[in-house]
Amino acid sequence: MPTTTPADAQGLCNFVDLSPSPFHVCATVAATLTDAGFTQLTEAQVWPSEPGRYYLLRGGSLIAWSTEGADGDPARPFRIVGGHTDSPNLRVKQHPDLASAGWQLVGLEPYGGAWLNSWLDRDLGVSGRLTVRAGNGAEDVLVRVDRPILRVPQLAIHLSEDRKGVQLDPQRHVNAVWGVGTAPRSFLAFLAEAVEVEADAILGWELMTHDLAPSTLVGADADLVSAPRLDNQGTCYAGTAALLAAVGHVAEHGGPVPLLALFDHEEVGSMSDRGAFSDLLNTVLERVVLARGGSREDFLRTMAGSVVASGDMAHATHPNYPDRHEPAHRIAVNGGPVLKVNQNLRYATDAAGAAAFALACDQAGVPLQRYVHRADLPCGSTIGPITASRTGLTTVDVGAPQLAMHSARELMGAKDVTAYARALGAFLTPAN
Repeated sequence: MPTTTPADAQGLCNFVDLSPSPFHVCATVAATLTDAGFTQLTEAQVWPSEPGRYYLLRGGSLIAWSTEGADGDPARPFRIVGGHTDSPNLRVKQHPDLASAGWQLVGLEPYGGAWLNSWLDRDLGVSGRLTVRAGNGAEDVLVRVDRPILRVPQLAIHLSEDRKGVQLDPQRHVNAVWGVGTAPRSFLAFLAEAVEVEADAILGWELMTHDLAPSTLVGADADLVSAPRLDNQGTCYAGTAALLAAVGHVAEHGGPVPLLALFDHEEVGSMSDRGAFSDLLNTVLERVVLARGGSREDFLRTMAGSVVASGDMAHATHPNYPDRHEPAHRIAVNGGPVLKVNQNLRYATDAAGAAAFALACDQAGVPLQRYVHRADLPCGSTIGPITASRTGLTTVDVGAPQLAMHSARELMGAKDVTAYARALGAFLTPAN
């Protein structure tokens, strides 16, 4: 993603195609940040006291911030854009090698709320990370196979009981074929060849499938983005662009510390060492204050003035199913960023948070849409309520509109990519 041009739809397509797994999302963002002068820190080192641009990786999560432009006050508040790096998909089981009816299969299982039918009859690659032996220890290796090695075949309509489609059993019906007859080698041996290690050196793995069709602009006027993993790489891309815009502004004009927090495991509840429910964000926030010479008291003062925008994609009104949406809260693709509100706190937005994002949209010169879920349908959630409860920070849930959420392939507006990034950038650099 170029750091010298604003976020745009083609940039998002490039970002998504570089990032088939949460680990690759972090690698893509980290490379972009490094090019923009950011320095990687580790949790085990002493953090520098000098103002600068920094980022931290923990597995498939990344946090980045800039303390440039500091006015000497260690209690300078944060402006935070949060998102998640994971997307629903099909993941490789621990004993992946299966056989049935003369076919060689790879055992897969759903991750998160994957819309299973959308994964059928697609050419699939495999990506993620392997943990392999390294001397007397172990190291992580990113793996990405971008050729069509897997396919989950649909049942022919003639064999369906009612010819209206089939109910997919996630245990029996989503295993992928990858050959016929006797397998010449195991699936892990195949992956070991791809990363040039011995198969018995593989100690652990987090592997997933990805659709190999490239992201693209569609429509008569190329005003739509067709891509996998827009939920939530749309936010990862826009948030990174917003941070890059913010750091230059803050370095020159001062203001809150801009911070980007991208978490893994949102789609499965966030309760992991690197999810939004972990200590990761609180730990980073406190260490940033302490590294600048602040005290615990300064940290608590900082938290009192900080605000979070929890970014996750939003449901646009579906043209074929308009009745599935709240009739007074229609959301238009290419209609601008979305403010999400739920009275049962499936979204964290309160009046103060709503005001903060509305002001950001005003500042950015982009329209704001307000989303409410149908009261008679269960509402999904985000990292917003988790972040608000774990940190005590004012939090607002926002997003960009899309169709086909949790499908293997999703659809959003091309204009919304730029508008979303501009709104998040303004949120990080409030005029007041």
